[in-house]
Amino acid sequence: MYCGKKIVVVMPAYNAARTLRETHDEVIKQGVVDLVIVVDDASQDETAAIARTLPDTRVFTHNANRGYGANQKTCYRLALEEGADVVIMVHPDYQYTPKLIPAMVVLIANGLYPCVLGSRILGGYALKGGMPLWKYLSNRVLTFIENILLGAKLSEYHTGYRAFSRSILEQLPIDCNSDDFVFDNQMLAQIISLGFPVAEISCPTKYFPEASSINFRRSVRYGVGCLLTAMTFRLAWMNLIRSDLVPKHR
Repeated sequence: MYCGKKIVVVMPAYNAARTLRETHDEVIKQGVVDLVIVVDDASQDETAAIARTLPDTRVFTHNANRGYGANQKTCYRLALEEGADVVIMVHPDYQYTPKLIPAMVVLIANGLYPCVLGSRILGGYALKGGMPLWKYLSNRVLTFIENILLGAKLSEYHTGYRAFSRSILEQLPIDCNSDDFVFDNQMLAQIISLGFPVAEISCPTKYFPEASSINFRRSVRYGVGCLLTAMTFRLAWMNLIRSDLVPKHR
């Protein structure tokens, strides 16, 4: 709880048994989180069993693997059902440090921003933390193009460390979004489309075998999806096409 606001951390989990407990412990240590919600996307390891042993945690399990985007849809629905005022998504693979949670909460709970991103690019942490060079370069190129098409100035669109106010989650048409990884990108495009300001804070990150990642083939598919998303929003804003993804914008 912070300033009378209920703080909920959501963890979209898949095969995160090795790092879930460590991540959860670090989240709780921050002292502002009221509840952790773990949504297990039909993991093949002990993710769900471990999650059920963790304090201050609600666990939900998909009967079949539905994808990263579908996992987040469940996360945010459950968080709103629990009465969350601030929702922070933390990957349970310990790639992003939970130590930034208090800073994100302060920005949202005090009404300064409705959305806060933990950026791996600000401060130069991406390469220092072990991000492969090809992923870093792809990130920079995609972000450059997306900023042009979406009229924004973000340092990156591809971080998995995000915090939202309740009001912004209630306005986004996230059920229309992809069930795959491009969900993240579509969600940010919707936030920009609605004219909401987005804050970024520099975020240390670590790359190691247990950290979640997608292979080169899926990365290419994700990159194409990001470009199509940005183009869809640009064309919709120009009234050249219609898309259920695009809410009424500025």
